[in-house]
Amino acid sequence: MRILGVIPARGGSKGIPGKNIKRLGGVPLIGHTIAAARASGCLDRLWVSTDDPKIAKAAESLGVAVPWLRPRSLATDASKTEDCVVHLLARLGKDEGYVPDAVMLLQPTSPFRSAETIRRAVALYRKSRGAGVVSVTEAPCHPYWCFRLKGGRLLPYCPGKGAVRRQDLPPAYSYDGSVYLVETRRFLAERSFSGKGSLALVVPEREALDIDEPSDWEAAEALCPRLSRR
Repeated sequence: MRILGVIPARGGSKGIPGKNIKRLGGVPLIGHTIAAARASGCLDRLWVSTDDPKIAKAAESLGVAVPWLRPRSLATDASKTEDCVVHLLARLGKDEGYVPDAVMLLQPTSPFRSAETIRRAVALYRKSRGAGVVSVTEAPCHPYWCFRLKGGRLLPYCPGKGAVRRQDLPPAYSYDGSVYLVETRRFLAERSFSGKGSLALVVPEREALDIDEPSDWEAAEALCPRLSRR
């Protein structure tokens, strides 16, 4: 089975300027995902999709060739990752006749996702019969403890469930964004990495950190030394 690994890394980050090549633990942020992907031994090819020559240069220094840049039209704040992957698949098919069986999306903002987690995703995918795999982690705030506002008043999202003890809560999960794996044919038909029937890959909390804001970066810097010691 040929799996294409795609790392989407556009330039122009506003929350953390230069985020994808900013050094975390002495390595460009994108380097952590590249290292895990290569160490997994599961991917037929690994591709960094970027519009930024600096990111491309960093990826190439880490052993991943970037023969062409993503079109600017697919690298705006409003651009969808799915659209850039559709474009990538079309160009690979046209230029090289390369059509993978499945596509794995590995976002560089999840630097602590491990090679073992990638291997688990592939093993689960083989059992999914093409349904796909999406990574999840335990929800940081359980929906039983969440509220909505109506006329300034708090109303529980789950009526009648507001006074549940932590130990009595049923498990609740949310997407963590670190791994998506889907059959190529299904992805092109649905334009989605999390289609109906996708199987859940439960990821440890330490691997689920998604760096979006400066506070996330600070958390990653604090976590990085502890993981290195392990």
